[in-house]
Amino acid sequence: MSREETSIAGDRREEGDPRALYETISAEMQQVLVGNEQAVERLMVGLLTRGHILLEGVPGVAKTTLANLFAQATGLNYSRVQMTPDILPADITGTYVYREHTGEFELQRGPVFANLVVADEINRATPKTQSALLESMQERSVTIRGETLSLPEPFMVIATQNPIEMEGTFELPEAQRDRFQLKLTIDLPERDIERQIADRFDDNPQLGPDDITQVVDRESILAARDTVQAVHVASPVVDYILDLVAESRTHPDVSHGGSPRATLALLNSAKAQAAIRGRAYVIPDDVKLLAEPILAHRLVLNTEADLGNVAPDEVIADLLEDVEPPGAGTDEFSLE
Repeated sequence: MSREETSIAGDRREEGDPRALYETISAEMQQVLVGNEQAVERLMVGLLTRGHILLEGVPGVAKTTLANLFAQATGLNYSRVQMTPDILPADITGTYVYREHTGEFELQRGPVFANLVVADEINRATPKTQSALLESMQERSVTIRGETLSLPEPFMVIATQNPIEMEGTFELPEAQRDRFQLKLTIDLPERDIERQIADRFDDNPQLGPDDITQVVDRESILAARDTVQAVHVASPVVDYILDLVAESRTHPDVSHGGSPRATLALLNSAKAQAAIRGRAYVIPDDVKLLAEPILAHRLVLNTEADLGNVAPDEVIADLLEDVEPPGAGTDEFSLE
């Protein structure tokens, strides 16, 4: 980093200010990225709460580029794995390799030993290979031949998948989906955004992640995490979270609703959302904004709902309508 950037990172490290951290990273990414501000904000939510992200979108909407830009701006060590049916678990975690010149086995670490791991088209890998990510995502460690090795900190998995090409793919099982804190859908851009993309890359066809520089450091990220942990969540807001998750379990279109892990994901993510917005307390609107990306991929709809083409986001819209937030009709929890 430059001297000026180092000074900025140092100031933010002392402050532990999630809002300043997000604004700095977002501004740097926008030099290449056009639109997708909400996705950047939710990547920050995941980073500040030790969460993993599932990105879904059709080819060409910059899913992998988004992750790469985020890694560049944060200075995180980045690795990318192109998932295919023939990739093996050892290709993810690593293995011991015999070195003839020394006569010994040497550990060759896999791409999972990085701060930010992008599993591109994760649903193209076999279930056995997909499960190789389970331990690393949950335990933040990897076991190779009986030896448990810690992964670097921070550690975050961003997996992408294409919703329109299902032939030859393996849908993520519920246990795997539940380990992703948020699922983000990257939609096709509006015409004016796409025009900005065309103009920007017409002026500079080689524009890419290498044009992004590191603007924060590891210490500032860890300090911001501490700030997020200290965000206050009032008891009525906690009850609101519990009510939403409980309602997801009894909705007539749902076979299996959110688990306690979903409750914790909603709680922690709402704290990060509040901190990024510059508040030291959570309001119901933080919970509402995050209900869909946290719950949608966790809901298992019943057969009748599947046959009726009911979408998870429709169910979540019902939950938000049916469950009354605290302070409804008052100014107690209104947006600032």
